[in-house]
Amino acid sequence: MTNNRELNIVVEEAKNYLCFLAETGCTGFECLKKSLDTIDKWGKKEVLLKETLETIRIDLGDCRRCKLSNSRKNIVFGAGSPSARLVFVGEGPGFEEDKTGKPFVGAAGKLLTKIIQAIKLTREQVYICNIIKCRPPGNRNPELDEIKACFPFLERQIVALKPDFICTLGLFATQTLLETKEPISKLRGHFRDYKGIKLLPTYHPAYLLRNPDKKRDVWEDMKKLMNEMGE
Repeated sequence: MTNNRELNIVVEEAKNYLCFLAETGCTGFECLKKSLDTIDKWGKKEVLLKETLETIRIDLGDCRRCKLSNSRKNIVFGAGSPSARLVFVGEGPGFEEDKTGKPFVGAAGKLLTKIIQAIKLTREQVYICNIIKCRPPGNRNPELDEIKACFPFLERQIVALKPDFICTLGLFATQTLLETKEPISKLRGHFRDYKGIKLLPTYHPAYLLRNPDKKRDVWEDMKKLMNEMGE
């Protein structure tokens, strides 16, 4: 893909050539200042074609950027609405997700579906993804190098989605996006800012399966989320 520097050079050359043609008396085109200003903007970042989820997935390709590629079956990119107001970000794929290539389809995924329904939405209305896109062996915690290799793609997904809200599920998603080492028990239930987006941390559904007494805490978090979203 052409980088910004190369594009700016091409734009500047086109602009200079049009000015040269105008000065030598060539006709058949107009070279007013307004037109030249328009050409000049072609090289600016704000008018470059915006990425879509599809183009990001194509760029990800058959990713071999970290060691998880050696053991995975499928990359789990994400699923849901490309115009979602709310994005759920989890930790990483598990066994069922690795098998199907879809996020949150195992036991924890079924619980997440119930949580989404409880806030009067459907999985098709939100977007669901993870910090890492390949399953760690034995469902171990993701390692720092794996997160660093994968996180730029999540950042690009969030930019493409432009959501109003993010709900991080669990420790790794929350700490990664907020760049903090605070425990999830202190972070959950309180809105934070992530690049202008309201971010609410809560417990991961897999944690709730092991600690069902924490479901009430998550429900309190979801009520705060519904209130902010106007649901």
